[in-house]
Amino acid sequence: MIRNLANLTLAFGLLGNFVSFMVLISPLPTFYKVYKKKSTEGFQSVPYVVALFNAMLWIYYASLKTNAMLIITINSVGCFVQTCYICFFLFYTPKKARMESMKLIVLLNVVGFGLIVVLTKFLVSDVNRGIIVGWLCLVFSVCVFLAPLGVLRQVIKTKSVEFMPLLLSVALTISAIIWFFYGLLLHDVNIAIPNILGFTFGIVQLILYFIYKNKKPVMAKNMVDFEEKICEIEKEKIPEPEEHNTINVVQLSALICSDILPVVAALNKIGHEDDCATVGTLPAGRFEPNHCIEVAA
Repeated sequence: MIRNLANLTLAFGLLGNFVSFMVLISPLPTFYKVYKKKSTEGFQSVPYVVALFNAMLWIYYASLKTNAMLIITINSVGCFVQTCYICFFLFYTPKKARMESMKLIVLLNVVGFGLIVVLTKFLVSDVNRGIIVGWLCLVFSVCVFLAPLGVLRQVIKTKSVEFMPLLLSVALTISAIIWFFYGLLLHDVNIAIPNILGFTFGIVQLILYFIYKNKKPVMAKNMVDFEEKICEIEKEKIPEPEEHNTINVVQLSALICSDILPVVAALNKIGHEDDCATVGTLPAGRFEPNHCIEVAA
């Protein structure tokens, strides 16, 4: 019975290593997309930084226990893979996001982990060290499963699953189930309890994925509405062509001449008669010519 239990525990441990390795490489399509676009866009470094810290902490916890080689192997691989992801992220992320990620790495993975090792090594007895580090592993394992909450919020807000890969969600759910049974068989609550929460969040991610996978993203919808409003405004600015009456310049000139020329002719005639009368009354030897302008009607 005990032998069978040990074999079953080993089987779950090996299966957990395999599935966890698949979880570790599941973000590769995401980073390939980052490589193609040369930008991290909406992706964040927090999950990878927290996962690296969690792997480091589990290695420290496993080193304090016996028969924990399978914990050491998978978390050693995890440290290497997460470090590669973080370096890749820092290379393509904007300067502001890069500085924030660097601050988080220094505070959590350097200062935080260093303090844990030093304090538990010198201020805690050998008997209690494993218990304290185990509870720390439990807490930060919960943080690893809570890290994708920012992504879940983004999915609900934008109604888009672009930044929540399906493969990663499925792998995390399966991994949580396997490691839960592994911790249960080892009677290690520090391994079993966090994976209950991991399974729960994995199911939530899958539900959100199938709800929003065919939905039109809010940003794209808003962009279409904005373009439509711009088109309507442009149409309102352009006046519609109106019918104008064409004026015939030749006809207008003829009309003006027919009205004005008779009046001018009459005025010239009257002026001519006045000039002739004046000439008859002028003294001899004095004659002032008057030029009469006659305009033919």
